[in-house]
Amino acid sequence: MDINRHFKQSNNTVNMSETFYERIAFPKRKRIALVAHDTRKKDMLEWVGYNKAQLEKQELFATGTTGSILKNKLGLNITLFKSGPLGGDQQIGAKIAEHGIEVVIFLWDPLMSHPHEPDIYALQRIATTYNIVLACDRSTADFVISSPLMGEKYEKVVIDYERVRLKRIESLMKK
Repeated sequence: MDINRHFKQSNNTVNMSETFYERIAFPKRKRIALVAHDTRKKDMLEWVGYNKAQLEKQELFATGTTGSILKNKLGLNITLFKSGPLGGDQQIGAKIAEHGIEVVIFLWDPLMSHPHEPDIYALQRIATTYNIVLACDRSTADFVISSPLMGEKYEKVVIDYERVRLKRIESLMKK
């Protein structure tokens, strides 16, 4: 599916006014991060159990506690990061910034206060910045996992922040 046909392309970068965009390919086998707050871990376990056959075709990552539960209960092969409050959310964010995760299923509890809220918001912000798939509830996760794009290569368009930054520096140097 070519969602990028609306952008004028020169090599791998698209220039729309002074904002530059780059195209980045999602592999056919998606790299999915699974994160769930304590009150949502049961939901995550049920959701992953229901979608186990599809998830086994992907490369899975998870924060420590969530991933350990999924590994032990469902026998999935999951790369574990630290627990969310101990830096796991930030580790996932770093992996997103390195283009190492394409999908995040993050079942969070919007009605509870969390001591590591800045990390939670940072993860959501970085996922949005890098234009990756972010599902924060089971309904969205159901749509994501059942999408025909899950089994295909896909090309996303994201702002090339490095080129934008260099352009800003160039502009400031002229003043």
